[in-house]
Formats: sequence, structure tokens, C-alpha cells
Amino acid sequence: MKETVYFGTYTRRSSKGIYKADFDTETGQLANLELFAAEPSPTYLAFDQQQHIYTVGSQDGLGGIAAYKTDGALLNHVVEEGAPHCYVAVDEKRNLVYGANYHKGQVLVYQRQADGSLIQTDLDQHSGHGPHENQTSPHVHFTNLTPDQYLITCDLGTDEVTTYDVSPEGRLSKLSTYHSQSGAGARHIVFHNHYKIAYLICELNSTIEVLIYDGVGEFERMQVISTLPDGYEDFNATAAIRLSKDGKYLYASNRGHDSIAVYTILADGSLELLEIVPTHGQNPRDFDLTPNQEFLIAVHQDSDNATVFKRNPETGRLAELSNDFQVPEAVCIHFAN
Repeated sequence: MKETVYFGTYTRRSSKGIYKADFDTETGQLANLELFAAEPSPTYLAFDQQQHIYTVGSQDGLGGIAAYKTDGALLNHVVEEGAPHCYVAVDEKRNLVYGANYHKGQVLVYQRQADGSLIQTDLDQHSGHGPHENQTSPHVHFTNLTPDQYLITCDLGTDEVTTYDVSPEGRLSKLSTYHSQSGAGARHIVFHNHYKIAYLICELNSTIEVLIYDGVGEFERMQVISTLPDGYEDFNATAAIRLSKDGKYLYASNRGHDSIAVYTILADGSLELLEIVPTHGQNPRDFDLTPNQEFLIAVHQDSDNATVFKRNPETGRLAELSNDFQVPEAVCIHFAN
């Protein structure tokens, strides 16, 4: 069986925008890379149920978000002065799309129109800083929904996880804020599919904070665990975090160590390190499990290659199959819904 997989990229060197390829779910092989849509540095991708694609977007030197149809046709850009976003997410229930702007420290809300195009409905400007040299200002890196349908954001610059209520019209009301460890650099968060647990990956100190989630944006820290092997002291910055569908295993990528840390999820939701496997590429900015959960694909920003691992669903462990499929400047991977 063939699955279509999409890649978001930077376009600083040879990349031209969003790419797609075929993935063989029997053999684990990637093939037939082609340009899907020309767009300046579409570094993150999100799909709605109608298969519209929302991505980080730029137009005429302005930055923001872009909407595309499934055939690659542009619907519209919503842009303004300054850098584009770094993360986008879809809220099907409210018919909204969310954006995180790292450089400006902003959370943005857009309403989907009948054709899938977007109009902006609200914006929240973060403020503050942290102790790390990369925390001189707010850097919103993630915005998506909690299991109880509130909007949650991760701010790498302020070490804050902020939760909002969102009106049907797309207006934000701040509910609560969780503070990660000082200087940790909160980047992305995932929620367990049946435990009341969330996993917050922190970029600057290479840790995952395991949080008890009490609902309505209230968190309590239960555990902090490293993504690195003991004794590693060179540069590292974490990137992506993914949970297996069965809720038994968690995966996180390291940039610098260039690896994926694999964790067993214990009965109370805490983590136990299972293994750390090299990705055989430079800067594994993103990775994802295939829809059938039998493979994991990591993409590399600096070495332009995708590495395919065979995944053992019973043990959670990874075995590398290949690392030679070329995708230019890839920083996001997303399977078609």
C-alpha cells in the first residue's frame, strides 16, 4: 500500500517549498519526490479534514500563514510585517486555524472560510524573557488543542505553557500558565491518549517534563527526564516529540546528538528510557510515525536526507532501514489525513 507523505522545508539553499513523496507501507521505501507547492520556507504543515493544507507562509517580504488546496493551488496568504510563523494547527470543531510566531512571540487565530482560505480573528502578544541566551524575548513555538479543547501554547523564550479559552468566533481569553524549569525552553507538548498526562519537550536543556494534567490548563510536574545519554556534554537542542497510538511509547529527537530517544511509558504515565538511536543525518528537526505505526521517518534540515526506521510495535524499538532518500532542507513531515 502507498501512503502520501508531505515535507515542509526551509528554502535557504536548494529547496523550493512543500514536497510530497510516496511511502510503501510494505517495504518501508520512500520514492517519487516531487514539488507540491512553491512557497518560501514552509517549515510546518497542518491538514484539515477537507485536505486543505495550512503552512508557514511568506509573501512580498511579509510573514504569516498560507492556505493551499489538495492540488497545490494557493488559496491565500495572511501576512504582515516581520517573520513568518513556526507552527500551525487546525481546530475542526470551531472551524479555526492557529499559528505560533517564534520571532515575534505571538499566538494568532484564523477563521476558515468556505473555500478553506483564512482570515485573522485574534492575536495575543507574549512578554517576558528567561535566563538562557536564547531567551531574551518571548518565542512562541507551539499552539494546539488540549484534550478538553482549550488552546495551549509553548513559549521557549519565557519557559511558559499558557492555556486559553477560545470563543466560537476565534477570540482568545487567557486561563492559566504553567512554568517549566527555568531556562528549559518549552518547545512542544503532547497529551497521553488515556492518562491525564502531558509530555513537554524542552529545547534548551534537552529534557522532557512529565506533567499531570488536571484539565482547564492546570499542570503539575511529576518527572523530568533527559533526552541524552549520560556523559554527553556537546551541543544539543531537542526538536520533535511523538506518542505511539497505543500510548505505550514516546519518541523525541535530538539535534546535535542527532538521535531519537525512545521511552517506555509506565503505568503511572512516567517515562523510562528504552534506547537512543542515531538518525544518520544532521539536525533531525522532525519525525513522525507512519499511520500503521510500523515505521518511523526522521527528516534532517542540514544533511537533506530522510531516515526510515522499522518500528517494533510490541517493544517500541527502532531498527534503521535506510537513510539515503533525499529531501532538501526538510524540517517537517506529515502524512496525508
